Amino acid sequence: MTSDSLVASTSHRYGIHALVWTGEWTPETADDAIRRTAEAGYDLIELALLDPYAIDVDATRRSLDRHGLSMVASLGLSPATDISSEDEEIRRRGEDLLHRAAAVVRDLGGDYLCGVIYGSMSKHPGPASRRSYANSVESIQRLADTGAASGVRLGLEVVNRYESNLLNTARQAMDYLGSVDRDNVYVHLDTYHMNIEEPDMASPIAVCGDRLGYVHVGESHRGYLGSGTIDFRSFFAALSSSGYTGPITFESFSSTVVDPVLSNTLAIWRNLWRDSDDLARHARTYMQTQIEGASAVRFQ
Repeated sequence: MTSDSLVASTSHRYGIHALVWTGEWTPETADDAIRRTAEAGYDLIELALLDPYAIDVDATRRSLDRHGLSMVASLGLSPATDISSEDEEIRRRGEDLLHRAAAVVRDLGGDYLCGVIYGSMSKHPGPASRRSYANSVESIQRLADTGAASGVRLGLEVVNRYESNLLNTARQAMDYLGSVDRDNVYVHLDTYHMNIEEPDMASPIAVCGDRLGYVHVGESHRGYLGSGTIDFRSFFAALSSSGYTGPITFESFSSTVVDPVLSNTLAIWRNLWRDSDDLARHARTYMQTQIEGASAVRFQ
C-alpha cells in the first residue's frame, strides 16, 4: 500500500460538540462557535438542538456556509417529551419535537440527527416496560420514515444506566435497530458511556459492524483526552479495523461553559477546563494521531 492510499484510508471527518464553545445559540454565539470550530481544524460542528423551535436557521446556515463547515445535531428528550412514555400527550410532544429537529437538520444542510432521541435522558425509577419499548420503536419508525424523505439519518446514542433505561450497550442498540427495521437508523457509540457499561472499548464496535453511524470521543471525566482512564488505543484500533468512515466527534463538558438545561442534566458540576480553544486543538490532534497510528499498524 502506498503512502497516498494510507492517507486516503485514514481520512475521517472530525467534529466537535458546540458546548465546548457556548451554552447558548444566538446568531452571534453561533457564528463565533462555528468560526472557532473551523479555526481549530474541524470539519463539522454538533449542535445541541434541545429547543429546535428557537434556533435561527437562516443565520446558522449562513455561518456554516461562510466558514465551510458541515453540521449534525443531537438532543436528549426530557421526561416531558419522552416518546417511550405511556402517556400519549407526552409521547405526542416528543414526536413533535423530534420531527421539528429533523426539519432543522434538513434546512441547515445536514443529514444526521442523533442523541438520546428514543426516550428521556434521565435517571429512571425502574426498567422500561414492554409498552414503553414498543412506543419508542413506533415513534422512531415514524421519525425515520419522515427523515428518509429528506435524506436525514438517525443515530441512537447508547448511554449509561443513569441516563436511559432503554439503550445502555451496543448489543441492546442492535436489538432495538432490529425492531425498528429502517435503513436510515444507526447506532451512535460514545466512549464516555462505553467506559461505564461495556466490557471493553473494542468489542462494541464489532457488535455494531456497518450499523455504526457516529461516534463521540470523550474522556472518563469529560476533560482533556488522554488525561483519564479510557483505553483509547483499543478503541481507535477497533474503529480502524472495522473500516468505519463516519464522523469522529469530540465531546467535553465543563462548568466553564453552561447550558441551563444540558449542563444540569449531565451533572456538569466541576470545572475540568477553562480554555476552549486549547481544549479543542488538543482534541483534534489527539484523535487524528490515534486513528492514523491505528491505521498505520493495521497496514504494516
